[in-house]
Amino acid sequence: MSQKAGRFISLEGGEGVGKSTQARALAEALQARGLEIVETREPGGSAGAEAIRKLLLEGVGDRWTAEAEALLFAAARADHVARTIRPALARGAWVICDRFVDSSLAYQGGADGLGDDAIGALHAVGSGGLLPDRTLLLALPEQEAMAREAARDAGKSDRFGARDVAYHAAVGGAFRRLADADPVRWRIVDATGDAASVTTRLLDAIDDL
Repeated sequence: MSQKAGRFISLEGGEGVGKSTQARALAEALQARGLEIVETREPGGSAGAEAIRKLLLEGVGDRWTAEAEALLFAAARADHVARTIRPALARGAWVICDRFVDSSLAYQGGADGLGDDAIGALHAVGSGGLLPDRTLLLALPEQEAMAREAARDAGKSDRFGARDVAYHAAVGGAFRRLADADPVRWRIVDATGDAASVTTRLLDAIDDL
């Protein structure tokens, strides 16, 4: 009997849209269907990547240049892919990832101006160009996302969450551009309303997989 193929699902979006909450809920819903689920995140998801995560998220806003950030994210992702994602997919598990390379394309490539080609080149070298089977973009009106982010405890805001409104607007625009350019891989999912309703929409968006 042939082994059932694993699937790789990523959740993307700006700050405050509920990615982490929905990644957990989606993982639980798929586990209830009898699937092996590996729930992971970026930056992080492996021992080496988690060490780099602290470097990226902690400290003052200008701790790293955009170029240094892109290199650190690519290094973390390379370890994450090699040690967590590819092994899980090889044994037939479904991987649910809170952010992946599209966040680098939106933040460093888009809002920071490095461009898609630079981020793509780093990803090709570090992670073999691996892409998710489906990328779910959680869409929330900007004011609602900002209100959710502001409601978090002050100590939970990282270097990226603390950036200004214009920066986050640029990130949001970059995500939309990426989603519009690849409607086969991407689905834009309404993130308004109660959490359970959003989870149902996410499940509908991967139903064909």
